[in-house]
Amino acid sequence: MRIGDAAAAAGTTPRALRFYEEQRLLPAPRRTASGQREYADRDVARVRVVRRLLSLGLTVADVRACSDRIDLLLAQPGRRCSATAPGAAQGVVDQRIAALDAEIARLTALRDRLAAEVAAPAPAA
Repeated sequence: MRIGDAAAAAGTTPRALRFYEEQRLLPAPRRTASGQREYADRDVARVRVVRRLLSLGLTVADVRACSDRIDLLLAQPGRRCSATAPGAAQGVVDQRIAALDAEIARLTALRDRLAAEVAAPAPAA
């Protein structure tokens, strides 16, 4: 299928497909004689997995670091990310969770400081 049809089937845009290809999240598709990209159903399924991983808070770099594991998720659609064998993919997820925890702690401290500042009585003039 052509890029527009593949993008629609994956719930994204042609521009996103080209970006995923550029970022090595999606293998370069086969090309027609005229140079147009031709996507297979497997490519569309891979894009769906990539989009799901990105929606869970992983970055493009995170997904790229474990992109070889996407085929495992494709082969076993019901498989959960946490069910993959220990290794690079688990390390990427653990690092992202740690980064999210650190950001939550930073934002909570910022919120607490702001709330304390607002609640504090105004200095006497």
